[in-house]
Amino acid sequence: MIHRNFKILTIVGVLGLVSLTSCVKDLEQEPRIGMTSTTLYSDFANYPNALAKVYGGFASGGQEANGGNSDINGIDGNFSQYTRMLFTLQELPTDEAVIAWNDGNLHTMHKMTWDSSNEFISGAYYRIYTQIATSNEFLRNVTDEKLAVNNISGANLTEAKYMRAETRFLRALSYYYALDLFGNVPFVDESYLPGSINPPQRISRADLFNFVESELLAVSNDLKDARTNEYGRADKAAAWALLARLYLNSSIYNGTDHNADVITYTNKVIQSGFSLKSKYADLFLADNDVNNQESIFSILFDGVNMQTSGGSTYMVHAAVGGTMPAESMFGINGGWGGIRTTKAYVGLFTNNEDQRGNFYTDGQTLEINDLGNFNDGYAFVKYKNLTSTGAFGSDIAKNLCDADIPLLRLSDVYLMYAEATLRGGAGGNLATALQYVNSIRARAGYTTTLSSINLDFILNERGRELGWELTRRTDLIRFGKFTTAAYLWPWKGNIKDGAAVGDYRNLYPIPAKDLIANPNLVQNPGY
Repeated sequence: MIHRNFKILTIVGVLGLVSLTSCVKDLEQEPRIGMTSTTLYSDFANYPNALAKVYGGFASGGQEANGGNSDINGIDGNFSQYTRMLFTLQELPTDEAVIAWNDGNLHTMHKMTWDSSNEFISGAYYRIYTQIATSNEFLRNVTDEKLAVNNISGANLTEAKYMRAETRFLRALSYYYALDLFGNVPFVDESYLPGSINPPQRISRADLFNFVESELLAVSNDLKDARTNEYGRADKAAAWALLARLYLNSSIYNGTDHNADVITYTNKVIQSGFSLKSKYADLFLADNDVNNQESIFSILFDGVNMQTSGGSTYMVHAAVGGTMPAESMFGINGGWGGIRTTKAYVGLFTNNEDQRGNFYTDGQTLEINDLGNFNDGYAFVKYKNLTSTGAFGSDIAKNLCDADIPLLRLSDVYLMYAEATLRGGAGGNLATALQYVNSIRARAGYTTTLSSINLDFILNERGRELGWELTRRTDLIRFGKFTTAAYLWPWKGNIKDGAAVGDYRNLYPIPAKDLIANPNLVQNPGY
């Protein structure tokens, strides 16, 4: 199966050809490799593994099994796995998630009391830049000039150029997260050589927006056509969907209105042949790669070949505790008693027809009096290590999980179209937007259709449809509800009933260690 083969290839890339370690003193390290770059890239047979290293860094947090030999100094390779870090920064500070664990400064995330020494914020920052560094290493070796010098020609040359476009997309994806989470950050591209004595220059948030936009526009012409690449690899639709997300948040990033562009690029995705999966829960199961025409770009995980306590292994195990039947209901050997949700999020589900409001309540209280007690707060049932036929995932120990994590999928695109239409985006059609929203709700189990929608509804519907899918913080900021008193949830601002916090927390701080290492950087206001 193409999907499984690419997963295995990704692991080879992670543990094999190219190894990069990020450090606070140098965001662009020289790769530690068993051969020189000249030798490596002279043979096209090595290119798939080199590309797999770039993809694999989104799934694995270390150079050895189970997060060993972490890519990031000062934080475990499992804690700092890419999607796990995104969950920590995008979900834990919101209404959608709380966590019982008290590791280091993790407890400050939901309370919104973090500072620039927080190791989880630093872990996310350096994870992003490790991925950027890995992308840059690939890109500086696949320029037109170097491809010619290495005699890469014919079908291999065509494929190498597709790989180059994919890597530019992956770098743009990481820079998008840097833009969204941190704002004004260091900038390095393939022209910044490893071992440079000069630290990276700072780029403003507005200029970084322009860079990400320009890269995505460029690769949207160079990538393989939508739905023609291997599952798990980027194509034109991935670039269009990320462009739509970038444009949807442009008022936050650079104060501009790009709602018309959101309409343009969501239409491109919608018209390229994607379709909603018939059953919502199947999107988050161990075989969610099978017959999945909804996911546009996913991070791949495999219970046999991918040994990490991040990824979907974290999403399944950490959400199970108390009286929850770990094996029969989730396909795992035990829960970790970590993440659950708040009554504010539960309150978004006002209709029992909605299959997305899947909460485990036995032994759980709706009120959260103690953040450290897993039984305080309803458990949220999302990812499972079971297939759509009820079989267990591939790991016979029922520990490591198979479910892939979608970063971009069609229902998100539908909701972006609807929101941009409501915000006045040229080319949007309200009747079409309503049709898209009703199709999402019908899949969720609703037997009645809506006759009208508004922006407040869209924010709530995004919460219902995309819960724990790494978008909530960004959405709340766009609607002016992340830091303000306009929307409160339990323990926001470290107050049981919730309280507003300073608007400066719409951005995370630049890690203190990087400010010391790079005099070109300036701390975000408030920190």
